[in-house]
Amino acid sequence: MTDSIQAPGDNVDAADPLIAPVGKFDAEIDRLFSASGPLAPAVGSFSPRRSQTEMAKAIAQAIAGQETLIAEAGTGTGKTFAYLVPALLWGGKTIVSTGTKNLQDQLFLRDIPTVRAALRAPVSVALLKGRSNYVCHYHLERTMQNGRMTSRDDIGHLREISRFIKMTNSGDKAELAKVPENATIWNLVTSTRDTCMGAECQYYQDCFVMKARREAQQADVVVVNHHLFFADVALKDTGVAELLPSANTIIFDEAHQLPDTATLFFGQTVSTSQILELCRDVLAEGLAHARGGVDWAKVVTVVEKAARDLRLTFPQDVVRMSLAQITPSSDFFPALATLKEQLAAMVEVLEDQAARAETIEQVRVRAVELAAALDGWTAAGKGKLAEGKEFDDAVLWVEAFSSSLQLHKTPLSIAPIFNNQREGTPRTWIFTSATLAVKNDFKHFSDQMGLGGEPAKTWPSPFDYEQQGLLYVPTGLPDPNAMGYTDAVVDCALPVIEAAGGRTFFLCTTIRAVKHVAERLRQEFADRGLEYPLFVQGERGRTELLDSFRSAGNAVLVGSQSFWEGVDVRGDALSLVIIDKLPFAPPDDPVLAARIDVMEKQGKNGFMHHTLPEAIINLKQGAGRLIRDETDRGVLMICDPRLISKSYGKRVWQSLPPFKRTRLQADVIAFFKPPAAD
Repeated sequence: MTDSIQAPGDNVDAADPLIAPVGKFDAEIDRLFSASGPLAPAVGSFSPRRSQTEMAKAIAQAIAGQETLIAEAGTGTGKTFAYLVPALLWGGKTIVSTGTKNLQDQLFLRDIPTVRAALRAPVSVALLKGRSNYVCHYHLERTMQNGRMTSRDDIGHLREISRFIKMTNSGDKAELAKVPENATIWNLVTSTRDTCMGAECQYYQDCFVMKARREAQQADVVVVNHHLFFADVALKDTGVAELLPSANTIIFDEAHQLPDTATLFFGQTVSTSQILELCRDVLAEGLAHARGGVDWAKVVTVVEKAARDLRLTFPQDVVRMSLAQITPSSDFFPALATLKEQLAAMVEVLEDQAARAETIEQVRVRAVELAAALDGWTAAGKGKLAEGKEFDDAVLWVEAFSSSLQLHKTPLSIAPIFNNQREGTPRTWIFTSATLAVKNDFKHFSDQMGLGGEPAKTWPSPFDYEQQGLLYVPTGLPDPNAMGYTDAVVDCALPVIEAAGGRTFFLCTTIRAVKHVAERLRQEFADRGLEYPLFVQGERGRTELLDSFRSAGNAVLVGSQSFWEGVDVRGDALSLVIIDKLPFAPPDDPVLAARIDVMEKQGKNGFMHHTLPEAIINLKQGAGRLIRDETDRGVLMICDPRLISKSYGKRVWQSLPPFKRTRLQADVIAFFKPPAAD
């Protein structure tokens, strides 16, 4: 999707800011962000924003010198305009990577057009998403022909998609609001890296994925997301790799998400779900193109059974454990060996039949890749166990869900891998977010990303937190690990929710807590006659929940991690954010345990150097939901007594916005009382 509309009256000449010398940038930035400048209506009543202007100038300087800059901008600074203005002023090719597809759409549809119009700059912009976001002509036609729908919803959705493909220019499923983003039908009408026919496809010239990549090649500014960026670095399958050589500037917004995203993609995962999906496709293609001579059902059934048997070696519903934690006598090891043998046998059959059809050759390639991934994981595991060491550069671990098992190999540090990606062509790298530092110290983020020694700056929020907000840490709550802790938190929260008139985000650190809090609140609201709409994560889609919350005006929303960040509710609809406990990562997380083990072998304190900084950055995100505008007022209620009782508690609250602080419920009740009439 490309947008290259030129603002009316554009005249690109020697005086145009796009080709102005670096020295003129400061004056141009001052003009744009001034109270009477062209960005004033979009910037809002804080104009001129000192922090925003200073940040824009620092980024302009980094772009001019092809330097790296870590830029933390407090909530309300207006960091999006602060990086877009210098990037568009300087010209050249810019890649902007952000946290989510929703933020991509916001940048492409709203923020970049606003800045471009203010600059009166003829800048072309393209939006590039992962291939699963674009309808595939081939898979849509195939699904309509063989009708593998399992529900009435699927049939209706398929009808909508077949109409949509005739009218859309982009093929982006985000444009089709009538079909929910998580509808199962999308899996049947989009391609994956494994199922794409590539240049062999009869629809190659009309392919929406290829069209999006061509437009991205030609555009001045390309908007991607972190998953897409790092998937490409790892898999070379998203089109970003083709853009990198020509990019002058790469900007990561919501950069605090990068360590987790990069870890996900620089690691390797193979799952029983992938194998079962492969078996389904092998059966379909075998029966369609090579019936004679092969009992396809028998070929795939033994592989499917082996995959399911591997999952059943862990009786629990959810398991996360490192390879070293699996007992040598476990059924896991022989079951894994059986799966490898049966998959290898299926590969042999596919090699014999591959010449019969292009689609059989495709599933053969997938089978070979999956077999190699299984072999690689097993070989790495044998090496580690034989040498008696669990940790070197990666941790091997397994994760079981209700119906699938995943085998992971996760790097202990992404810094050397990411540094390798940054070497080569000199260019500007900007990393920005509201939450990159712990008490103004960037070391944790810098070390994770391999950015040690790179300049880092903070621009404070323009909000008057002392007047607008109150931090409340209640007294009398038990230790967070005690039985009945969540009930105690709800009991403590209820009077505060009443005082706030609903208008509450209740943020929990676990899904189990979300469910328990929701059950308690539902019962308490009914018993007390409190008519606050209650919205619970998982009961509806995130966007729908937020829209309903905003429009209700007096609602309570209970959510976990996905509501701690990237959520913007301004005004009176949200006046109270309750956080049940400090968001420490679960201690049984195998990757965390491996990283801490390495740190402690180096003489560091794993808790102080890794676990605590991670929790603080996460908490800052949750706290950031409260004050979103200069007129917002609200209470941040953190229920965890460790904020006061532990020596590290001071480091935590000193990293939060400078709210007034209290431990008295009466102060909170008074905060919510309307001011007395004169």
